[in-house]
Amino acid sequence: MKDIDLSDYKFTGLPAVTVENLNSLEASDKNQMLMAGVDVEEAGRSGTYLSIDQAGSHCSARVEGVEILDIKQALAKYDGLPGHFWKLIDPDKDKYTKSAAENLHGGYFIKTAKGAKIAEPVQSCLFLKTDGAGQNVHNVIVVEDDSELHIITGCSVAHGSKGAAHLGISEFFIGKNASLTFSMIHNWAETSVVRPRSAGVVAAGGVFLNNYVLLKSVKDLQMYPSIDLAGEGAVARFNSVMVAPKGSYVDNGSRILLNAANTRGEMIARTIASGGDIVARGFIGGHAAPSKGHLECRGLILGGGTIHAVPELMATVDGVELSHEAAVGKIARREIEYLMSRGLTEDEATSTIVRGFLNVDIMGLPGKLKDVIDQTIAETEKDMF
Repeated sequence: MKDIDLSDYKFTGLPAVTVENLNSLEASDKNQMLMAGVDVEEAGRSGTYLSIDQAGSHCSARVEGVEILDIKQALAKYDGLPGHFWKLIDPDKDKYTKSAAENLHGGYFIKTAKGAKIAEPVQSCLFLKTDGAGQNVHNVIVVEDDSELHIITGCSVAHGSKGAAHLGISEFFIGKNASLTFSMIHNWAETSVVRPRSAGVVAAGGVFLNNYVLLKSVKDLQMYPSIDLAGEGAVARFNSVMVAPKGSYVDNGSRILLNAANTRGEMIARTIASGGDIVARGFIGGHAAPSKGHLECRGLILGGGTIHAVPELMATVDGVELSHEAAVGKIARREIEYLMSRGLTEDEATSTIVRGFLNVDIMGLPGKLKDVIDQTIAETEKDMF
């Protein structure tokens, strides 16, 4: 992991910005947020949280059964969130967690009511607008027993950003027979440095589905979320699609701990290096039986760059079934020639293969969000070729 000098960024002194109506945002900012999956019209959304630079700017819940607060409001309302705040991540883990612990700017608290089935996603946006800004956020998500929730979280910077640092802490608590789908779309810039730190725990019968999409340039990103399947029958799945253009360094992975009987974990990663560098990590630890885990990482190199796949499996008891597949290479010539024989040009054939490789259908995303990602993929193709 590369080191970041946090003194290069301004972590204090930026003014708070309040946004009553999301439509009042600048057109360029709204477009950047849209490319991160955040719709200012809030169509098909159960609520919205927006943070700009170093403070919460907008917070609203639109349906019963889900509570959305700025993390500072939640800490005040719930006496410091003793059961959830800094419970899964050590604030002294590294200098990035220390920065977030010592100088909290904002972040969201999202909690469902027991048994609530929230039909439409909640959306959040952690936005960096000021050049050279440093952002410390801490998010806490609590999905109570027998409830269901989908969160679309978009992280982005203003168009033309000349450098910003995002440090984000996220803690997930999924109750018995509860379900959380967490879809994260990163829309950074070639000058952005990013250090998320995430962990979650899933109770018996609970489900955690994590979707991650990174299609644009980022200077330096490192993240390695960890999920503890602590209750019998709990399930976790990580899906990720990543592209690293020239100048990008992406160190991304996930960790699943099978700590109870009949738990299941799966990771599926699709990566493309189009001049940049990717480290694709994955770890599944089987510590209770019976349990199953599978890890799959496939990468393409288009126009240079590197992909380093690091799959890890560990079993500590009898009765654990773990498997992995990893493959890195280039597009097979025979695949291109096959499509060309069906009337496509070489560029069209290559584009078709890349689009299929980056297919996000398995993520179960809402239609409008999938449309945004498809549009981003189309724009990304122009840079690739």
